Amino acid sequence: MSKAKPTVIDLFCGCGGLSYGFIEAGYEVVLGIDHWQDAIKTFEHNHKGSKGLVADLFNETPKDISKKTGIKKADIIIGGPPCQGFSIAGKRIVDDERNKLYKSFVSFVEFYKPQVFLMENVPNIVSMGKGVVKDNIIEDFEKLGYNVVYKVLLASEFGVPQNRRRAFFIGTKGKEIFKFPEIKEPKFVSSSDAISDLPEKSIAKGAKYPLKAKSEFQEKIREGSKGLYNHEITNHSDQTIEIISMVPDGGNYKNLPEHLHKTRNVNIAWTRLNSKKPSFTIDTGHRHHFHYKFNRVPTVRESARIQSFPDSFIFLGSKTSQYKQVGNAVPPLLAEVLAKSLKNIYE
Repeated sequence: MSKAKPTVIDLFCGCGGLSYGFIEAGYEVVLGIDHWQDAIKTFEHNHKGSKGLVADLFNETPKDISKKTGIKKADIIIGGPPCQGFSIAGKRIVDDERNKLYKSFVSFVEFYKPQVFLMENVPNIVSMGKGVVKDNIIEDFEKLGYNVVYKVLLASEFGVPQNRRRAFFIGTKGKEIFKFPEIKEPKFVSSSDAISDLPEKSIAKGAKYPLKAKSEFQEKIREGSKGLYNHEITNHSDQTIEIISMVPDGGNYKNLPEHLHKTRNVNIAWTRLNSKKPSFTIDTGHRHHFHYKFNRVPTVRESARIQSFPDSFIFLGSKTSQYKQVGNAVPPLLAEVLAKSLKNIYE
């Protein structure tokens, strides 16, 4: 008889990068919750057999959700509550509107009592309020009977073609204490390893790949894909194209003539990907980062590759919405590594 897969609820799931990694590692994602309808449409499209729920966890309790979905238990609860605006007083996270979504995550863990929880967040959550926020998070979950460990991980060390740093808090019940996977010799995947097989121009939805895979990463990311999706280029003004064309591979505004330095008032302006290195963190579509070779911003598919989404994962909604969904996600490949490491707690 085959063993039942551990069940997962993904809170603040977005399009589902974190839970997709868990599915790839052999878990069953039973539910994804987010307040953003576009993200849930993408989630349901790509997480076959999982339920996606549009709900505002600011106002809905775990009991409400359990009644609504009929889901009474979960082995693991995962998610990334928005905590950028934490409100603290003295040595405590206070009962403030801004902390409500984090508190909601805690209440789900209290209600479902999973064997394991994984909470993902911005790296500076560890240092916020001189460590007050981190200490409070650990304390909140220890009170519920969990052994909590945390670490800031760099996605590129785990085969994601992107230097994205994220903090992970992992709690386990019982005597088991989770050990984060150690990468002895990281194999870095460069931007060109990730996207050099994708063409300069737009491709019709589902069209055949115009070029052969040129790297091991590209071969892996194409597995199970029925064609190329989400590769629609952005048309820039002639002036923008002219300025981008002056920036070399891996360069930025400092490579431009002095009089053009201030054409965009952000320090990341006019930055090109470096073809030889993993990408910098993919944002949610601020349009300041450009392809290492082509004079345009990366397409949604190129951005998704840099986030380690497989080509079979298709993003729905407007192009602006798709960029935001990709930028907000946890790289599935990093999620999969953590999910596999958590298997030891179960086996």
